[in-house]
Amino acid sequence: MQRFFILAVLVLLGWLLLRLAPVLTPFLLAGILAYLGNPLVTRLQRYRIPRTWGTTLVFVAVIVVFAGIIMALIPVIKHQSLIFVEYLQKYAGLLQKRLIPELSATTGLHLDSQTISHYATANAQKLATWIGHGLQVALSSGSGLITSALSIILVPVLGFYLLRDWPRLIARIDQLVPQHYTALVRRLSRDVDTMLMAFLRGQLLVMFALGISYALGLSIIGLKTAVLIGLVAGILSFVPYLGVISGLLMASLAIYIQTGAFLSILWVLVVFGIGQILESMVFTPYLVGDRIGLHPVAVIFAVMAGGALFGFVGLLLALPFTAMLVALLRHFHDWYLQSPYYLGKE
Repeated sequence: MQRFFILAVLVLLGWLLLRLAPVLTPFLLAGILAYLGNPLVTRLQRYRIPRTWGTTLVFVAVIVVFAGIIMALIPVIKHQSLIFVEYLQKYAGLLQKRLIPELSATTGLHLDSQTISHYATANAQKLATWIGHGLQVALSSGSGLITSALSIILVPVLGFYLLRDWPRLIARIDQLVPQHYTALVRRLSRDVDTMLMAFLRGQLLVMFALGISYALGLSIIGLKTAVLIGLVAGILSFVPYLGVISGLLMASLAIYIQTGAFLSILWVLVVFGIGQILESMVFTPYLVGDRIGLHPVAVIFAVMAGGALFGFVGLLLALPFTAMLVALLRHFHDWYLQSPYYLGKE
């Protein structure tokens, strides 16, 4: 009976997560902020700084750093965004006057601007329908925009309170663990915490390093929108392979419009190729380490499954949840190899 009760509770929690996934986004982001900031606030407590003051100091420092970075980048991003929009307008003209004839001559296929424009228009109409449906769903409650704005404001507020009360929350959870499982749960929790903290910190550093690498590389080859594209590719790299694909497409389009030569795209490929080599051989090994040890196919599956089940929240949770799951599976693997069933003693 007890097992069925636990199973029912887990099913209920899973159903609630599915239903409340959009609402949970600010709480999830706030929880990640509190989790990452807790070691620093704990260290400040060792210097006899009260936790409330330590939390305030950490938040003020983070806000000052991020505000400084944003203020420094806004003029550059604004300027390069205008350039990229201009490139998109030029690309529409080149598509009809130059690209389509060149592709027809190269491939031997009969391509004309009318057919391609009709295909593009049809797909654009589908895209517009999907976007319109999404906006209708978002605004159907009459408070979609207000909810989104409040979510952005709530993240730092929730993060502050969660960070300040983090030890108390962990202690409350620890009290709920059955006493005969306390030692096991604490040991598993320590291993999960070690892996998850290393992964989250390392992933943020990898995103930062990739963004700088892409921006520097694209600047060296003379791309005028290097900082914008590098920043976008670095931010989107939290979803595996999304950052490099989106950055590669944007940079290839921009460099072709800027130079008018297909060969210039090769330099973009070189930049992103070097970026991927640095990520796999330098950034990830030194900043993240072999903490998860997942095959790339498993990583892609985890991200797609998380997005399909929980939307944006699922994308954020996919790899951290996988990291925790791997830590638990390693303990299960060790237990299984020592079990009487595996050793054939039953």
